[in-house]
Amino acid sequence: MARSEPRRAAVLGSPIEHSLSPVLHGAAYAALGLDDWTYERVEADADRLVEFVAGLGPEWAGLSVTMPGKRAALGVASEVSERAAAVGAANTLVHRPDGSWAADCTDVDGVVGALRSAGGFTTGHSALVLGAGGTAAAALAALAELGLSEATLAVREPARARDAAETAERVGLRVRVERLDRVALADAAAAADVVVSTLPTGALDAQAAELAKAACVLDVVYHPWPTPLAAAVTAAGGRIATGLDMLLHQAFGQVEQFTGLSAPREAMRDALAAATGGELPLPL
Repeated sequence: MARSEPRRAAVLGSPIEHSLSPVLHGAAYAALGLDDWTYERVEADADRLVEFVAGLGPEWAGLSVTMPGKRAALGVASEVSERAAAVGAANTLVHRPDGSWAADCTDVDGVVGALRSAGGFTTGHSALVLGAGGTAAAALAALAELGLSEATLAVREPARARDAAETAERVGLRVRVERLDRVALADAAAAADVVVSTLPTGALDAQAAELAKAACVLDVVYHPWPTPLAAAVTAAGGRIATGLDMLLHQAFGQVEQFTGLSAPREAMRDALAAATGGELPLPL
């Protein structure tokens, strides 16, 4: 493929107007000299995603998928990566030359990269994961990739943790599901090698100091910065990674799968930092 050949890509989700993916992909394509490549936002729920993908032509290189279409993305693909199958969702669709689509979950890369680069995580065996949604499932797959062997899944409603628990089983991670309001968070955090909070803004602000007993914490929330959890972890001398770090690191694999070229990591990091006011260091 000549670099001058026009290609298209997009991010699909709902709501989508605030997605930062165009910042990352636009910076990458510019740095790679792919001047005729475009990347846009497309408002699409799960049903709309299926319809949209079915109508795409050969000029499309790939799609980034955010909520609520990540599970539906698996259904439009004829090839599904092992980790996407394990997570039960795909955030990446790559258009093959024969017109078919391949699904992957670079969200796993996002968690791995955030924990290693921003969180300073090197090795360990146990984790505390708060929440049981799609991000938690990707986090469990990432923790297994990082070499951890067990995790406590602390959730508001254990009955809703089945999908995440099944992901853990598929990736060989022993998991124990506990009710969030019955977990002694300070003790659990202190005993864990890493804590991952996938809970929304404000959910555990009052317990931030308890969670800061862990040396390495990933808080998917990053706005407004610093979050109470980030402030508590920093004050306690720990390392904090955020959802913005995840967004950056998951985009590297997407760019490489779409273009076949190495991701220009510094250019992408600098563009994301500029777009978010430079509040977070975003280490590589």
